[in-house]
Amino acid sequence: MKLGIMSDSHGRVGLVQDALALLRAVGAEAVVHCGDVGGLPVLDALAGWRCWFVWGNTDVPEPAWRRYLSDLGIDWPVGPLSIRVGHRRIAVFHGHERSFPTVLRAAEHDYLFHGHTHRAEDYRVGPMRVVNPGALHRVVTPTVVLLDLATDEVCFHEVNG
Repeated sequence: MKLGIMSDSHGRVGLVQDALALLRAVGAEAVVHCGDVGGLPVLDALAGWRCWFVWGNTDVPEPAWRRYLSDLGIDWPVGPLSIRVGHRRIAVFHGHERSFPTVLRAAEHDYLFHGHTHRAEDYRVGPMRVVNPGALHRVVTPTVVLLDLATDEVCFHEVNG
């Protein structure tokens, strides 16, 4: 499985659409958005993808959106996520959550994805690989990641909007 990872779109739906087109072109089969989505238009762009997302510190989701997301086939996140994709255990955070440092130190997942800092990173904490795809907003160069879960290969891609 090849996962596309993005974060910190802050409502920049055009860049999200460009990022999704790029990720599709390089083989992404599913997408993870690590928060600071920025509103329904970004979530609309994710419709039709197998996807997961978390809310970020700047997101202000309205209760009425819950049904809308359900109609799009997108699950409403309640806090950080712990998902299983194939045989991989993946934690998804925005990065501002109080539990983030604890989960990071515990290194009990195969991967931990997060955003928040607007800095692209790829490093390990023990056996756990930590990936921050960078950001689509408030950066010189917007970036996303393609992760091949079969090979553990992480590839950062620049998004040209």
